[in-house]
Amino acid sequence: MNSIAGNIRQICQNIESACRRVGRNPDAVRLIAVSKVKPAEDIEKAYRAGQTLFGESYVQEFRDKFLQVNEPVEWHFIGGLQSNKVRYLRGAVAMIHSVDRLSLAEEIDRQWRKINRTVKVLVQVNVGDEASKSGCSVTELEPLVEKISTLENLRICGLMCLPPHFDDAEQVRPFFRKLRHLAEHLSAQDLPNVSMHELSMGMSGDYEIAVEEGATLVRIGTAIFGARVKK
Repeated sequence: MNSIAGNIRQICQNIESACRRVGRNPDAVRLIAVSKVKPAEDIEKAYRAGQTLFGESYVQEFRDKFLQVNEPVEWHFIGGLQSNKVRYLRGAVAMIHSVDRLSLAEEIDRQWRKINRTVKVLVQVNVGDEASKSGCSVTELEPLVEKISTLENLRICGLMCLPPHFDDAEQVRPFFRKLRHLAEHLSAQDLPNVSMHELSMGMSGDYEIAVEEGATLVRIGTAIFGARVKK
């Protein structure tokens, strides 16, 4: 079985290769190690291998790991988020990837106001219009971004998506491209308090295609830590 360090090294090489294929600077792409349902020891192994960004999807699990991991990692919250649990993330995460409604953004703003700080957020878009997935619709995106932009304690930094799953990863490409085009459109609107420099897209099976289409944050779990054990 490959080591965590070896897996990270291979993924970084693959990202660099994908960037070269399309003329991008590899430094523009950051790897988020998705550590949900993985123990704190695995996170620390990854950190010792040079990995600093980690993504968690479950609030209670994150609360536990935040206390267990002693290394100075940067935490990102990437999962669906209920407004009544935002307070548990306050001041502990650098970025929230899954903002898909105004009420959630308002609660994030309220919680970070309590500590007089701002937090970076991404707006999640349901690019495949799938009933089973979170994210605002494409038609809802621009008015939602405009409303969120008025909140003082968060900063919109870009977009995130979970595209439909295909056995052939190449079939995901149009959805990544759609997210990039949406970001380009919003960037052209020159909205105050809004940047579109981050695109969070791509996972273990399709991250190279995501990078080719403009991803700046790729969220990879299985290819680093191995398959999650079913409970």
